[in-house]
Parts: sequence; structure tokens; C-alpha cells
Amino acid sequence: MLERECRTQELPALAAMVIEGDRISAQGVGGVRKQGDPTRATLQDRWHLGSCTKAMTATMIAALVESKALKWDTTVEAALPDLGADMNAAYRKVTIEQLLGHRGGIRHEWDVPGLWDQLWRREGTPTEERRRMAKVMLAQEPKVKPGDYFYSNCGYGIAALMAETLTGKAWEQLIRELVFEPLDMRSAGFGVPWDAVPPTDPWPHERDGKSVTPGPFADNPPSIAPGGTVHATITDWAKFALDHLRGDRGESGTLFSFGTYQRLHRAQRTGPAADDYALGWIVVKRPWAKGDGPAATGRCLHHAGSNNSWYALIWIAPERNLAILCTTNIGGDGIFPKIDHVMGALINDLSSRRHP
Repeated sequence: MLERECRTQELPALAAMVIEGDRISAQGVGGVRKQGDPTRATLQDRWHLGSCTKAMTATMIAALVESKALKWDTTVEAALPDLGADMNAAYRKVTIEQLLGHRGGIRHEWDVPGLWDQLWRREGTPTEERRRMAKVMLAQEPKVKPGDYFYSNCGYGIAALMAETLTGKAWEQLIRELVFEPLDMRSAGFGVPWDAVPPTDPWPHERDGKSVTPGPFADNPPSIAPGGTVHATITDWAKFALDHLRGDRGESGTLFSFGTYQRLHRAQRTGPAADDYALGWIVVKRPWAKGDGPAATGRCLHHAGSNNSWYALIWIAPERNLAILCTTNIGGDGIFPKIDHVMGALINDLSSRRHP
């Protein structure tokens, strides 16, 4: 099916995985690593997950809360006192939970003239880059009133900086120690996947199909990495999905207590355009996700991710004990409907087997 979808949707490669219960019930990969090159993509390849990273950063913060290294209501002012002199007063009482729910009022990185160009140069360690970004962003007027919804990668960068400052460890180290290693996500890393010449993973592609040479500058800068630069094999990404699926069901053997998963997965209702965003997850209802019980609603956890040269999509349907993941190595305008079509084909196949 994925080979067919690569051809009909004009995608270089696709990888997908279906989890039912505690097992992988279907997995596959189709297409090529690089447009114009016959080398096939494989299940061992690593894929850029874009903003699906946000759920991982929120999970990392949850681990720090459970260990009492910080609290959900830890404020920007308390965690980053050295930035207080330049901080807009509106941000002082914004909490780390508000930042993870896109309710901190933080602007886009490109809203401040010249900042994006400066961050793109990557001058300093990743933590230094996040501090430089935070100092500038926290000096601005809020995009919206803190407490209202506005999607911001910089908000995730600031949340990560708060954790870094309070623990003395970089976000990259924290997420490895608290998420990747406990879940045995050995392939997980940062930026566009490449560590060999020539690269041994899929190449990213722009919307027109032109390949992008893998390397450090083929991805967004470290200042917003906590909002969107993790890569992994689809098998390792599935381990993360399975933990959240099981945690949502309240099963033991997961990273956290049931109450922590409830907090991560609870939609924060603070405005008509934002009723469905939780902490790194979008919460929606879909008919295909309905369970068989009388109280079934079809509630799902969902997110998409792209850095304009990759696209990743995840759905978790707790009532059906189901998770579906799909990713491709091309991004940009017009790609979401294509990968969403693939996801729809996977869902239709599952539904047909459930109700023949």
C-alpha cells in the first residue's frame, strides 16, 4: 500500500506503523531515500519528526515534575531570574505548563526583526542559543494575553530553558535521560538524521521534490529544537506512542502515574480556537476512533510535525487501544493532505477489518 501511495501522492518515501493493544499489527516502508536515486528506504531508517517533538519535551518536563525538580506552576520569573531585568511584566507569572499548552503569549521567532537570522548562525551551545532567544522574546509585548492560545515554538524553547536552568543539564541530555533511554529509543537524536557520508538515511525534500543535502543547517536552529527537531526510526517513535497509549489507559509499567498522563492529555479550554490543545498533544474526537462501550466518544491524541522538508503524523485512539504513525521525507505547502490521505487509507483498512 505504501509503495502505491508513494506513486499516487508523489512522495519520495513513506513509513507507517499500526499498534493494536501492545503489539505492532502492521508496519511498512515504501519509496526511496532520495528522489532520483534507486536506494530504497528501510524500516531501520531514521525520520525527522518535526513538531511531534513537542509531546516528547512535555513528557520530559512531566518526568522532572514527578521527580520534584520543578512544578507545573513553576513560573518564568522564578526559573529565569537573570532575565528579569529585561522581561516584560506580562510573562513573569507565566507557568511552564502554560508554555507547553501554547498559552504563554509568546510570539513567533520571526516576529522580531533580525532574530531569526541571528539564531540561524548557531553561535554558542544549544542552551546559550535558547537563552539568547528567550531574552529577546521575553522582552516583547505578548502576541496574545497570557492564558489565551497562540502556537509558539519559542514557548517550547523557553520551557526547555527553564528546565535546563533548574537542573544544570541541557535539554538534549535531559530528554535522552528521561525519555529516550527509559523507552529504549536508541535511534533518537536531533536535527536531520545523518552521521555518514554519504548519508545512510532518507534525505529531506522541498515541496517541489528537490532534495536537501543533510547536515546541521538542513534543520531549524537549536533555539527552538525542543519544539521540533527530534529524529528516530518509526519503531522507536512507536515505543513513545505505546507508552502514551498505555498511560492513557492507566496501565502500570509506563513512565508515569496515571494522573500525570491525564494532565499531559487534558485539553485546556481557554478559547474557541484552542479548546483541543493539551501538553504537546491535540485532543480531538473522530468517529473511527470510537470504542464499543456506551460512553465512547472517539477521543484521540493527535499531532503533526514538519520542518518544511519532512512530515510526520501520529494518532492515538485510546478507546480502540490503537495508535497509527506515518512519516515522509518531503515537506512544505500541500504535503499535509497527501500524508493525511495515507493515514486515511490506513484507518479505512483497520475499519474494514473491524467491521467487514
